[in-house]
Amino acid sequence: MPSESASPIHFRVAAPDPHSHRYHLTLTIARPAARQAVSLPVWIPGSYLVREFARNLIGLRAEQGGKAVAIRQISKCEWQIACKRGAALVLRYEIVASDRSVRTAWLDATRGFFNATSLCLRVHGQEDGAHDIEVLRPAACPDWQLATALTPLKAARHGFGRYRAAHYDELADCPMELGAFQSFPFTACGTAHRLVVSGAAASFDSARLLRDVRRICEEAIRFWSPDGQAPFERYTFLLNVVDDGYGGLEHRGSTALICGRRDLPRLGDAKPPEGYTTLLGLFSHEYFHAWNVKRMRPRELARYDYTQENYTGLLWFFEGFTSYYDDLLLRRAGLIDQTTYLKLLTKTINQVLQTPGRQVQSVAQASFDAWTRYYRPDENTPGTTVSYYTKGALVALCLDLALRRAGRCTLDGVMRALWTHSGGGSITEKDIRRVLRQCSGRGWGAELDAWVHGTGELPLAELLAATGVDCNNDSAQIAQRLGLRVQEGASVQIRIVLPGGAAERAGMMAGDEWLGVEVASEGWRLKKLDDLPLYAVADGAMTALVARDARLLRLPLVLPKADAVGGNVLLGVRDAGLADAWLGKP
Repeated sequence: MPSESASPIHFRVAAPDPHSHRYHLTLTIARPAARQAVSLPVWIPGSYLVREFARNLIGLRAEQGGKAVAIRQISKCEWQIACKRGAALVLRYEIVASDRSVRTAWLDATRGFFNATSLCLRVHGQEDGAHDIEVLRPAACPDWQLATALTPLKAARHGFGRYRAAHYDELADCPMELGAFQSFPFTACGTAHRLVVSGAAASFDSARLLRDVRRICEEAIRFWSPDGQAPFERYTFLLNVVDDGYGGLEHRGSTALICGRRDLPRLGDAKPPEGYTTLLGLFSHEYFHAWNVKRMRPRELARYDYTQENYTGLLWFFEGFTSYYDDLLLRRAGLIDQTTYLKLLTKTINQVLQTPGRQVQSVAQASFDAWTRYYRPDENTPGTTVSYYTKGALVALCLDLALRRAGRCTLDGVMRALWTHSGGGSITEKDIRRVLRQCSGRGWGAELDAWVHGTGELPLAELLAATGVDCNNDSAQIAQRLGLRVQEGASVQIRIVLPGGAAERAGMMAGDEWLGVEVASEGWRLKKLDDLPLYAVADGAMTALVARDARLLRLPLVLPKADAVGGNVLLGVRDAGLADAWLGKP
């Protein structure tokens, strides 16, 4: 337990009126520099997009020795205080908190949540010293509690009080949940854990979720450390349950998650809802990150620069390989059967195959471009880039199956060897290649050059076949045959037109409203894309009627036959013995 003596940096967080959706911050700097500079981060580690958190900061003012001190803004997120060295400097400001996501801050009369990157100014020159944060319980919310992974200094049983971070990075890495939530402590491999759930309905089966999350944690801990030693003293899951939502953000000793109420298991139901498996995969993914990206991480992210983009070409490894293991660990923990796992893998493979951008951009380049592409998708994204999550997961799959076929090691062993090699610290792609050679007895440069830095197809069918699993062809859906992604309602709204497809050749554009078709001198209203074959003739020729910019357009279109375009893959077990050696027995 750290000393309770005051740290040089002290934040006080209050919420006097939750209806205002504003946190009130008081920052006391015990020993400021002359003309002390402060700034608010522009991004949060784990979410690779400049989000401009400073746009939510209002009313910044400063005083020293009881007198107001001038403030000069010197960039979009940085201020310089005209203070003198020595005497304590006090800054006061407010933060608008109206983003329900896991990345920023939220406050209303039912719940509060924040990441320090959205609230806490960074004191330049003092980032490596201890930071204290004191959070007050709103007077209007006497039943609220507080949960965080930070070390408490003086906190009441309900959690509100003073906490200490060893430095700004730790403060930035420990989100806080405020509200009348449910809290479930448990242990996994002897390590203390806590599951905090906010917003769940009364029908929520907490015992089932708690049991399943514990199994995920134990499986992950044993994956990284056969002796069951976790790299943290405690871990906290912060789950916010909403009407419709999904997402998570990893931290060293906690994770913030969002799910829909319909995805939670319900009391009395023998079978959980369909979305429950996806939710467990989210728990597994973010928890795996406690090792793979929060401790072992890209060399470029060894020290975060909060003022700008932090580029790395390794997200295919840190996000993609984590995406491979998240569902695989569910299978190993006995939470899903082999059939369910193969369905999930089939979905990932088809997502990549339906992305023409995989033939345009390598997954390494997609990693580097995350800041401008992945988090800012538009109608051109599927045709110009590929997801480092999904293709990265398939690279991990190919590497694992190839290693297993070679017979000397598996990807599991490589991951653990990398962990040992890095000491839980930063690595480069050269380290990955070196450890692969050490574990397997040969180099994998040609494969990584092709799979990670190239744009050719991955050898999925060949490697899966050697593991007793066949890649069977499944017929293409209408949208795939046309090269479209649409949103259906009162009409068919075109969201994306894929390059090289029939829709592009016809002249369709994202944003068009597809109203109907003309076939053999007859006109038909189109409300669902799957109805198109009802009106098509043998050669597939028709005229599409679309609305664009309030103009009606007649576009000549040919519907390709189902076997004329690449369809979906459907995985099936051919040799159960081989498949069991990889996935375990059902």
